[in-house]
Amino acid sequence: MKLSMRAGLTASIGAMALLSACSDPPKAPAQGAQSVAPSSPAPAPQLDAMRNAYFGDLHVHTRNSFDAYIFNVRADADAAYRYAKGETIQHAAGYDIRLTDAPLDFLAVTDHSEYLGVLPAINNSDHPFSKVPYASGLFSTDLTVVNTAFRRFGDSLRAGKRMTEFASDMGPTRTAWAENIAAAERHYKPGAFTTFIGYEYTSAPSGRNLHRNVIFAGAKAPDLPFSALESQNPEELWKWLDARRAEGIEALAIPHNMNGSDGTMFERTKWTGEPIDRAWAELRARNEPLVEVTQVKGTSETHPLLSPNDEFAGFEVMEFYIGSTEKITKFEGGYVRDALKRGLEFGQSLGANPYKVGLIGSSDTHVAGGAYEEDNYFSKAGIMDAFPVRRGSVHPTEFETWAGYTPPANVGRYSTWGASGLTGVWAEENTRPSIYAGLRRKETFATTGPRIRVRFFAGFGLGQTVLGSEAGLRKAYADGVPMGGDLVGKAGASPDFLVWASRDPSSAPLQRLQIVKAWTDAGGKSYEKVFDVACSDGGRINSATQRCADNGATVDLKTCGISQDKGDAELSVSWKDPEFNTALNALYYVRVLENPTCRWSTWDALRAGQEPSPALEKTIQERAYTSPIWYVPTSRG
Repeated sequence: MKLSMRAGLTASIGAMALLSACSDPPKAPAQGAQSVAPSSPAPAPQLDAMRNAYFGDLHVHTRNSFDAYIFNVRADADAAYRYAKGETIQHAAGYDIRLTDAPLDFLAVTDHSEYLGVLPAINNSDHPFSKVPYASGLFSTDLTVVNTAFRRFGDSLRAGKRMTEFASDMGPTRTAWAENIAAAERHYKPGAFTTFIGYEYTSAPSGRNLHRNVIFAGAKAPDLPFSALESQNPEELWKWLDARRAEGIEALAIPHNMNGSDGTMFERTKWTGEPIDRAWAELRARNEPLVEVTQVKGTSETHPLLSPNDEFAGFEVMEFYIGSTEKITKFEGGYVRDALKRGLEFGQSLGANPYKVGLIGSSDTHVAGGAYEEDNYFSKAGIMDAFPVRRGSVHPTEFETWAGYTPPANVGRYSTWGASGLTGVWAEENTRPSIYAGLRRKETFATTGPRIRVRFFAGFGLGQTVLGSEAGLRKAYADGVPMGGDLVGKAGASPDFLVWASRDPSSAPLQRLQIVKAWTDAGGKSYEKVFDVACSDGGRINSATQRCADNGATVDLKTCGISQDKGDAELSVSWKDPEFNTALNALYYVRVLENPTCRWSTWDALRAGQEPSPALEKTIQERAYTSPIWYVPTSRG
């Protein structure tokens, strides 16, 4: 059933989270995990010692997630893997979706562990869960009734307590978990396409986002995932991961949407309020080596209030609690650059850094397929934001212009979402062991959607080594450290930083390379600074501002055409920090910026024959972020 457009726009946020499945015909969930034989052996892939860039998504939801199901999503894990491999699947709103860029190299389905598989069971008249008093309300055509019924699930997550009516029967969760594991095994083709078993741990105390995605290294997985209904305290998740590791089940956790944590994702104290100690720092660092810096619900690199001297800090910032129109008020502790700086401070005072994290991107799609492309955008929340009017990029037809039309608050929230993101991993081959090892060593980078490739090394005596050549790569790996690594200082020596990036042929040319530096002084206080290190079109860096001049690239908002004579296909540089101090702890990461292109909301308006919304950015500069390299001084001076 198609919902009334007016009703869809005026429903409360809680209802919007649930109305989607209003009158979908019940479908019986699988009654048991399928027995799936391991994938047939593929020809042994050829190892590449210089490593290849593989692109994937480690954050994908399907019908087994309670919120996706209520968004009318019926696509399962098999559909998610087919989409990633370039096939067409059906969106919850009934239209087809398909990647227009290349297929992905790897994927993890990460359905919420909380109430995993429960909504499909409630919607199955043969299952006892269908007899809960509010079952019919969940699938009502009355949005108020839907909102009231579904609010129970949100309240349960906010409180961290499992609803008693589902406590005694974990059958649907076991079935859904087994289905997802079986799908991952079916679609894993070593050397061609890699799948990872995973799930989302959805801790949301009082609505603050402390979510993590848990990614398992191989085919071994626990009988059930550890959920926030067991404990909202992420420390308990880390201890659970340690215990599984002792059993031979290797996994890591990846925090996401720290921008929605109200400053609680990277705090300066433990959950209990006690000071962070070395054991806690090591526990977290061991289990959370990565963070998801960009996804559909905002980019969490930094915030303009945290980085006032960084003119690119305001990129796709979302300042709402997740699933709400309530505004975030605390940004410190909620963004990655701030966390990296805090980590340096802890490392100096404790001898262990809890926030020594590499960077990835993923989509957080809830429709089994990610909307990574600005010109192929369908958002993420099923029928809730499936059409331009519902996501605030097009005004209703009764308005001739934007004048006089004010989108409801929930539509404003959807309009801040973005077509992001992807994980890049440098690995020897497209297999679970190789890609997981790349994740573990943090030789990873995040992109906001385009397949930008970027390499980053640091070392002593690298000079003008060129990363674009095999000889240069061999020297960089032999004599330096790649992104994610530690560079140990040499007395009186200043390191060379090597950066190389290439554009996505399906996206815009590159405009500039930047290195973001953070460091601590002798007293342990942290600082940051952004340096442009390479300019497109032969531009030069202003020594006073450390910035490239604008290259003059433009966007035609009538057609979304971009400048064809501005920007570079590749940028490469060997750089020395002009302010380097051998005695101070520091870290460096690369940010790559494309030329401007149309934002998805402008594409929506163009196709609708409307002017873009004056409330939204018309263009964006897509980008990539590498994991940092940490500089470790040999002594303190």
